[in-house]
Amino acid sequence: MTTQESKNPLHHLRASDMRGLAQLASQATQGVTGITEGVHLSVLSTMGMPGAAKTGRTRGIIGIVYSSVRVATQILGKGVDVTLRALQPLFDLVEGDKPETPRREAVLAALNGVMGDRLLANDNPFAIPMSLRHQGQPLNPDSIRSLPGATGKIALMMHGLCMSDLQWSASQKTPGTDHAQALASTLGYTPIYLRYNSGMHISQNGRELAKQLEQLLPHWPTTIEELTVVAHSMGGLVIRSAIYYAKEQDMAWPSLLKNIIFLGTPHHGAPLEKVGNWVDALMGSTPFTRPFNALGKIRSAGITDLRFGNILDEDWQGTDRFDLAKDQRKAVPLPDSVTCFCVAATTAEKRGPLADRLIGDGLVPVNSALGRHGEAHKAIAFDSDHQWITYRMNHMALLSRPEVTRKIIEWLTPA
Repeated sequence: MTTQESKNPLHHLRASDMRGLAQLASQATQGVTGITEGVHLSVLSTMGMPGAAKTGRTRGIIGIVYSSVRVATQILGKGVDVTLRALQPLFDLVEGDKPETPRREAVLAALNGVMGDRLLANDNPFAIPMSLRHQGQPLNPDSIRSLPGATGKIALMMHGLCMSDLQWSASQKTPGTDHAQALASTLGYTPIYLRYNSGMHISQNGRELAKQLEQLLPHWPTTIEELTVVAHSMGGLVIRSAIYYAKEQDMAWPSLLKNIIFLGTPHHGAPLEKVGNWVDALMGSTPFTRPFNALGKIRSAGITDLRFGNILDEDWQGTDRFDLAKDQRKAVPLPDSVTCFCVAATTAEKRGPLADRLIGDGLVPVNSALGRHGEAHKAIAFDSDHQWITYRMNHMALLSRPEVTRKIIEWLTPA
């Protein structure tokens, strides 16, 4: 790819992306219309003027105008979607096997993290399906049987919120800072990568991952000696969820699992989502700000799961995920017979109450990454020598810093 092409955003688009963009444009128009009508309704209600209604919609001529905009947008949006869906085979034929670009995949990963549950619910082609991958290509029972150079030691690399499998190596500029490649060259692991829609509920991704591992691993081309997982951020919650549901369904693959390394995993949630929850409540407390509350509620199920670190269906089912509520999670301990390690980062130069409880790596507090909790039954017990705190490091740096690579290799090197 030339420098000029890489700087041109259109170079990263595909013809098939038009359908996804059209859907987003239609939904955005309807959303803005709803907010505008909500503000209009609040003004009319406060002033005691006609046109306000208890239904949450304006009445009279004003109501007809807003209703017409909504109906016209829906009709146009559905018409465009049907047309572009019919043209999809032609787009596929014209583009052929157009290679993915890291920039496009990064944008899609971020979009899925923010609103991936909505993309899936609306059948938007931008919704990312879960896949296990090797060298950028999805694995299936046929391709996995002929995986070149496969060893009996598998390293499953799991990304976090708003990220993709490509970002494990996208920022690498010096050798020795790609964790997966270091594991391959030093300890003989074969890396495979998980790609998933991080905007879905963590428990939904956990169930799907459990199913895919059960379907694919029996086709591994050689005898599997061990499965080791390296999970960044939300990825650590997804693997904990997958193990829970795999054991519940008596699946075979957890018996292969030997090690899990958690990198900045918010086992007990992240402050930013807790703040977002309070902002929701604040925005909904007055008639003038209430219409804008819809903006905060765009954020995905995956994001709201990070308020407390939900990993099971019962942690969120039967509740309004935007309500102010206490932590009602079922306590799930680390899996038996699996050696678990955790890395917590802090941007501070040294530990302290503020760094441990709030600052952390900028997204995840140290205490949450180490599994510590004020209620003993919810605390996650890592052995003291299986914990490591690194200083002057942010959340994203955990993906590529050489000192993290060295610690992973140290932990996994046989004594």
